[in-house]
Amino acid sequence: MPADRLLPTQDAVDLIALTRQIGDAELAPRAAADEADGRFPRDVFTTLGKSGLLGLPYPEEHGGGGQPYEVYLQVLEELAARWASVAVGVSVHGLSCFGLAEFGTEEQRSAWLPEMLGGGLLGAYCLSEPHAGSDPAAMTTQATRDGDHYVLRGTKAWTTHGGCADFYKVLARTSEHRSRGISCFLVPADADGLVADPPERKMGLTGSVTATMRFEDVRIPTARRLGTEGQGLSIALAGLDAGRLGIAAVATGLAQAALDDAVAYARERETFGSCIIDHQGLGFLLADMAAAVDSARATYLAAARRKDAGLPYGPQASIAKLVATDNAMDVTTQAVQVLGGYGYTRDFPVERYMREAKVMQIFEGTNQIQRVVISRALARADKATTDVVREIR
Repeated sequence: MPADRLLPTQDAVDLIALTRQIGDAELAPRAAADEADGRFPRDVFTTLGKSGLLGLPYPEEHGGGGQPYEVYLQVLEELAARWASVAVGVSVHGLSCFGLAEFGTEEQRSAWLPEMLGGGLLGAYCLSEPHAGSDPAAMTTQATRDGDHYVLRGTKAWTTHGGCADFYKVLARTSEHRSRGISCFLVPADADGLVADPPERKMGLTGSVTATMRFEDVRIPTARRLGTEGQGLSIALAGLDAGRLGIAAVATGLAQAALDDAVAYARERETFGSCIIDHQGLGFLLADMAAAVDSARATYLAAARRKDAGLPYGPQASIAKLVATDNAMDVTTQAVQVLGGYGYTRDFPVERYMREAKVMQIFEGTNQIQRVVISRALARADKATTDVVREIR
C-alpha cells in the first residue's frame, strides 16, 4: 500500500506518481534477481537520470530539478520501497555532486554538473579510510601540489560505486593541520593510478558495489579542486548532513516495504479460522510497525523543512538518521516474525529487507556517532528558540 503523503505542490504530486510508475516498472521486477546475483544495475541510473530523478534538489540551470528537499527525500523513499540499493545509489550520487554544486566555480559547474545530474556520469564519494571512518580529520590520503597539478596518494575505504563510477569526489590532506589541512577534488574514473579493489562481500545491498579505492600517484589538474585549499573538511561535513537525511528517507522506504509485505501476508494467512491480522497479538505488532514507519517519515521531513527554510539542521538530520534507521531495523525484523518460517526463507523479500536495514545504522556515520552529534548539540544549546512562519498552501 503506497504511503499517504501530504505534498506541497501539484508538481510534487506528479513527481511522486512518476517515481512510483518507474519504480514499479523498472525497479521492483528485477530487484530480487539482481540482488541475489550481485549485479550492479548501471542502466537503472541512466533511466533515472533521463527521467530527471538524479538531480532533483539541484538548480534547474545546471540540469537539476529545483525541488525542495522535502520532495526529493520522498522520491528517495519511494525508490527505496522498490529497491534499496538503487535508492542508496541515488543518495550517494547526489552527495557526490554536492561539493561541485555548492562550492565549485561557475566554470566548473557549467562544465561538469549537467552531465552528472542528467545521468550521463555516475558519482562516488571517497571520504572514509581503513583507519579513519568516523573521524575524517584523521585521514592520511595526501594531495601534494606539483605545479598546476596535485598528486594523490592513499587509500579510501567503503566507496559506494567504487570501480563503477565515472567520477569520484575525493577528500585528501594538503597540509598537516587537522581540520584546515584537507581539500576536496573531483577525480575522473579514468585517471592514471586510480585502482579499485575487488568489491566487498556484503551482508546486504549486494546490488550496490562497495570497494576500496587506491590512489597511486594520481595526477589531477588544480582546476579539479573544489573550493579553496584547506576547505575540504567543511565541504565534507556540510554534505554529510544532507546525506544523513537521504539515508533516513531510504531507511523509511525500506521499512514501508517491509510493513506492506507483512500486512499483505497477514491478510491472507489464516489460523484458527480467521486471518492472522485479526488476532490481537499480531495486529498490535503490525500497528507498532506502522507507527515506527510514520514517525520516521515525520522526523526526516521535519529536518528537511528546516533545510529548505535555510535554518541550521545538523542535529535534526542526525536525529532523523538515528530514528529512521533504528526503526527500519526493528520493522524489518518484525516483518520476518510476521511471516514466521516463510520470512526466514529467500522465497520472500522480508529477509533481504532485514539484511539491508542493518547497514543503514552504520553508513553516513554510525548511529553511535549520531548520538555524539546530538548530545554535543544539546550541550551547547542556549535557551533561545527560533520560531519560523511557514506559508501553508
